[in-house]
Parts: sequence; C-alpha cells; structure tokens
Amino acid sequence: MKQTSLTSTILGVMLVLILLSSGLASFALGNLVYSLGDSRAINASGSLRMQSYRLMFYANSGSKEADKKIQQFEDTLYSDDLKHAISWAAPAALGAQYSLAVDKWQTMKQFIQQENSRSYAASLKDFVDTIDLLVLEMEHHAEFKLKVLAISQLIGLGVMLLIAFIAVRYTRKRVVQPLQQMMISAETISKGQFELEMPKTNYIELTALSDALQSTARELSALYRNLESQVEDKTRELSQAHLELTLMYDSLLMLHTRPLDRQLLSKLMQKLRETQQFDAVRLVLIDEDDSEEISDDNGWPRISAPSARFAVRYDNTELGFLDINTTHTPNQPLLINYAMMLARSIVIHNSGEQRQQLALMEERGIIARELHDSLGQLLSFLKIQISLLKKSLNKECRSEIVDAQMSEINEGINTAYAQLRELLATFRLTTKEPNLKRAMEAMLEQLRGQTEIGITLDYKLPGTQLGANQHIHILQLTREATLNAIKHANATQIAIVCEPGDDGLLYIHISDNGIGLAHIRERDQHFGIGIMHERASKLSGVVEFTGNAEGGTTVSLSFPPQETSQYE
Repeated sequence: MKQTSLTSTILGVMLVLILLSSGLASFALGNLVYSLGDSRAINASGSLRMQSYRLMFYANSGSKEADKKIQQFEDTLYSDDLKHAISWAAPAALGAQYSLAVDKWQTMKQFIQQENSRSYAASLKDFVDTIDLLVLEMEHHAEFKLKVLAISQLIGLGVMLLIAFIAVRYTRKRVVQPLQQMMISAETISKGQFELEMPKTNYIELTALSDALQSTARELSALYRNLESQVEDKTRELSQAHLELTLMYDSLLMLHTRPLDRQLLSKLMQKLRETQQFDAVRLVLIDEDDSEEISDDNGWPRISAPSARFAVRYDNTELGFLDINTTHTPNQPLLINYAMMLARSIVIHNSGEQRQQLALMEERGIIARELHDSLGQLLSFLKIQISLLKKSLNKECRSEIVDAQMSEINEGINTAYAQLRELLATFRLTTKEPNLKRAMEAMLEQLRGQTEIGITLDYKLPGTQLGANQHIHILQLTREATLNAIKHANATQIAIVCEPGDDGLLYIHISDNGIGLAHIRERDQHFGIGIMHERASKLSGVVEFTGNAEGGTTVSLSFPPQETSQYE
C-alpha cells in the first residue's frame, strides 16, 4: 500500500482553494479596475453632444472664442477616458464607432473654420447620432463585463463548494474514521488491555500515530511486567543513598569526636572503600615539598594510577588529594563533599594544634621569666657574695683547703648559671604553626649562626602522627643534642635525620663526626643529658647514645606516634 502525507494532501487541497479564490478575486479586481473609466467615458461622450450644439453658434462668428471652444471639444474627444474605452480589450465595434465620430468631427471642424454654419447645422444631427451610438456601444461593453464578472464568480463559487464537499467526504472516510478507531484503542489501553489491532491507513502521519499507539501498548505491557524489578532497583538506589548519608554522618561524627591522627584517617579510608565498594582508597596530604600517604589496611597498589582524583582543598589552600581506584563510575558529588569535609576537619585540627602550641609557648615563657627573675638573680647575688667573701677573708683564715672550697663553690655557681641560661634558651623556643619541620629549620638556622659547623636536616616525619606537645619535646631534645655536639664533640659536620621506622615508631638521629663517645662518658652526669632522658620519657620513648662507624656519636630518639604515646 503506497502511503502519502496527510499534511501534504491537506496542503494541496488548501492550495487549490486558495488559488481558486485568489484567481476569482484577482479577476474581479482586474475587471473592476478596468471598468473604473467606463462611467467617465460615457459622461465624456454625452458632453460631446452638448458641446457640438454650442459650437453651432460660433460657426460663422470668426472670433477667437470659436477656436477656444474647438480646443475644448477636442480635449474631450481625445481625452484619456475615451481612449481607455477603445483600448485593445474593447470590442471592435466600439473602436470603429469612435473612429467614425472622430472622422465626422474633422469635417464639422472644417465647416466651423470656414464659417459655414449652414453645412455645420446640416451635419450636426448625423454627428449627434454617431455620438449616441458610441455611448450605446460603451454601455453594451460595460454590461458585458459585468455579466462576465458575475458568471465567473458563480462558477468559481460552485467549484469551491464542490471541492469542499468532496474534501469533507474524503476526510470523514480516510481520516476521521481511523482517528475514531485510534481513540477507541487509546481507551482500551487506558483500561490495561494492551493486545489490540490498530487501523491501517494510507497516510504517513496516521500510520505513525497508529504505530506509536501500538508501540506504547507494547512498552506499557513490558513496563507492567518489569515494574517489580524496577521497584527493586529504586529500593537499591535508596539504600545506596542511605549508606552514603550514613557514611557522611559517621565520618563527620568520628572527625569531631576523636583526635585527627593517622589511625583515624585510615579508618575513614577503609569505611569509604567498603561503603562505595572501591578497590582502593588513599588520602595524600601535602605540606610544601613533603607528602604523606594514608590508606586503609589493604593499602594502595604500588603500580596503579588512580581512576579518579578529588582535591582536598579549603578556600585557596591545597591540603592534598583523595585518590580512588575502582572499576565502576564513582559518585562525584559524594566524593567532592567528602574531600571538602576532610579539608575542613584538617584545617580545624591544625588550628587547634596551633592554639595548643601557642598556649604551651606562653606557659613556658612565663616559667622562663620566673626562672630568670628568681634563680638568675639569686645565682648572680651568690656569685657576687663569694667574690666579696674571698676578698674579705684575712690571711690567718685562708688556707689551701679554704681556697679550694671557695673555688669549687664559685665553679658550681658558674656551672649552675650556665645551665640556667641553657634552660631559659630551651624554654624560649617557639613554633609559630603546627609544622615541626619549619620550626626545626628555624631552630637550626639560629644555631648555624653561632658556629661554623655544617648542620643538615633530612625530615621525613608524617605530620598526622605528631601532636602539639610532641613538637616542643622533640624540638628541645634535638636542640640539646645539637648543642652538645657543637660544644663538646669537636665535630665539623652534624646531620639530623627524622624518619618513620618499619616497626611503627618514629626516629630522630643526631649524628656528628667528632671525637666519639668520650665526651658523653665524661659528662655522664651532665644536667642536659638528664633532661634529654626525661623528655624522651615524656614522649613514651627512649634516647640512646651510640658511636658511628666513621667515628663520632649518634644520639637516637625513638618514640611512638601521638595516637599511642602518653605525654604531657
């Protein structure tokens, strides 16, 4: 069955009707336009009769008035109105009658110019009869045009009515009936009955509509059959959304109720991996040139590029990134918000660490001032008193034993005063931010200005495993060991290495190329070494003194990370 376009058919019918009506209107308009000058031409012809009678009075006058009237007569005779009446579309009889009137006028004009009124009067009646016949021909031509216009309009209207009648009958049979059948089919579909036959038509649009209804019926049937599985899918999606919300809530609760350390971050990575069914998850924290990788118990594959990466950023500060390794498409909004939550928690933690460090520094500054104002002044007073006592003793009271005891007391006061100065310098160490590496670099830069010994630092400690209280103890212990090497080891190089160990402990090694352990044994009872052991105990760690293979001494501090250590 060859199909055609319904819209094209309707458009064709409409075009036929439009063209037919337009043709009739154009013909009527043209006819009216052509007939506009008929009345003026008839009036002009009637005017010629009147003027011809008037010219009879000027036929023998010989005055200039006769010429003027002749000119007026000819203006009317040769006017555009009369010429329009004898155009190419006018009948030949009308043109011949007009030519006859012009010829007779030429004869009468000669009579007037010859002042032959008798001949003019004799030919006047014949000329008037000719003008009357011309008017009659014009009237017949105008009637003919009106009849043609009326007949053409009647015929056109009849044709249009016939086309409209045929179009209505054809539309009812070929369009309306198939549409009614489709409406019945649509009602059947709405009642849940999908097995039905659609009407066949010759038109593309109706066929497309019929096919669409048929396809809709099949799809609805399949939809009803698969509705239960779709409900299960939606339930699964809602369960996944619930798991994601639970993940965010639990993670936020853990971040706000527990200290932010490596162990907590590792548990968060494990929770994220298990909830989202990722292959691997890791958090990489970046601090200047250093970076720290935190993953869950499964670890991160060594030879594996992340399938997705999300920046851990707060405002314009880059804190690191969150790497995801998975075979399925991750939930982008969830992971972006999760990375943002981690960034905020890290910033809040760093701010708390900084406030805690500032509080410790302020407390130690107060202690340093109190020590300086009390013990410092007391030792200075004792030193002055010993000098005065030594001068005031007369020769009878002085002996070698007394002088030796006086010298020993003076040396003890000097030693105590030097130890007090070192203790005050240690108390006045400050860290302006929760970053041990920068604080240690600042401390060593101060010491480099006091000696020509080369001092190097190799720092590899992860920031998340160190607390604010640990910072100050590590900093002070490192300073004490470095000062001992500067003052007593006769070294030219001092190397400080800070790194995590394979046993889970953190290590700090201060090595020099000096005289070895001899100065340590000589100063075994030195007050500073005792303080170093005390600070190591505050870190739940130990400090050891060993010799180097190349000579010199290594002071090693080992201690657990902040989540397992017990310190002030």
